[in-house]
Amino acid sequence: MTAVNARGSGSQHLPLTAVIPPELTTPEVMIDVDVLDRNIARMASATQARGLRLRPHAKTHKVLEIADRQLAAGALGLTVATIGEAEVFAKAGVRDIFIAYPLWVTAPQAARLRNLAQASSITVGVDSAESASFMGKNLGSDAGRIAVLVELDSGHHRSGVRPVEAATVARAAAAAGLDVAGVFTFPGHSYAPGMPTAAARQEDEALRQGADGLEAAGFRVKTISGGSTPTAGIEGDTAATELRPGVYVFGDAQQLELQRCVGGDIALTVASTVVSHHRTGPDEPGRFIIDAGSKVLGSDRPGWASGYGRLLDYPDATITALSEHHATVQWPQGTALPGLGDRLRVIPNHVCLTMNLVDEVSVVSNGALTGRWTVAARGKNS
Repeated sequence: MTAVNARGSGSQHLPLTAVIPPELTTPEVMIDVDVLDRNIARMASATQARGLRLRPHAKTHKVLEIADRQLAAGALGLTVATIGEAEVFAKAGVRDIFIAYPLWVTAPQAARLRNLAQASSITVGVDSAESASFMGKNLGSDAGRIAVLVELDSGHHRSGVRPVEAATVARAAAAAGLDVAGVFTFPGHSYAPGMPTAAARQEDEALRQGADGLEAAGFRVKTISGGSTPTAGIEGDTAATELRPGVYVFGDAQQLELQRCVGGDIALTVASTVVSHHRTGPDEPGRFIIDAGSKVLGSDRPGWASGYGRLLDYPDATITALSEHHATVQWPQGTALPGLGDRLRVIPNHVCLTMNLVDEVSVVSNGALTGRWTVAARGKNS
């Protein structure tokens, strides 16, 4: 079986014994800063070449140092999922933040939005006339300081209204005193085999319809926001003025299986140790246990995924089960098992979950530990 290094294939790269710094105690989340910087630069360049603005989704990483790198590469601001995440990044100096979520803004949340708006330009999502009216009521005379984008359902069928209903929501938001800035969508159905191209097309159609509906209703549409990691790299004309990919900074096992990245694009892995061996018979595939379980990898596994994560250096292996502190790895038949104590790099299925499970991450360059970053927005779920 061929080992695949994080930067490609072949023996010209670091040996596997060198890619996990010896001073790390497993399990440990590692970020290869060289791959990270390359991913950030590539997305920034590709978006700029298309004449689009880039507003990365920071819920993926929740790290101030990574946000700084994205902004330095040309991002106009950040996307977040919660007010709490917005507070962390605004305190750190980020001056343009979009909370891409259809918030139901209570009085305490309205007070937090007011505070945020004192330091940063704040935009929030809205997808009903009721929530728009409720938000405006609780913001009171400060409603005009908060911009809103109407969320559209472009095929994911989660939150969002049909594009033909966007103007109705926009009118309610305007009547509540909110600044209606445009529309947004999340093509989450792109996270499935064979779907990214179709989802990108549906995303574009929804954004065009929604924006046209607002223009026809007399609104000046300043922002048309779309994009997921699976669709952001699909070239061609788009109605969008900005894109909001998140996972691209790290890559993960889902993106590998969707063929939206390759092994050399994986910037985040979990260092793990082989702690137990099992082989039921000479003709049976071997299996072993590593110490990276669901409490560090997360338990997300879509029905189409081949396992609960991947081993970066051994793509033929399969993670067949997760417990809280165990991962069961099935090893290809006829090949020698890694030894007890061997250390392996695991790619989580959904990297956003992993980053919300740890307080700090190790930063690695050329197999050497160069520092540690705090996951500053970890747990900021409201």
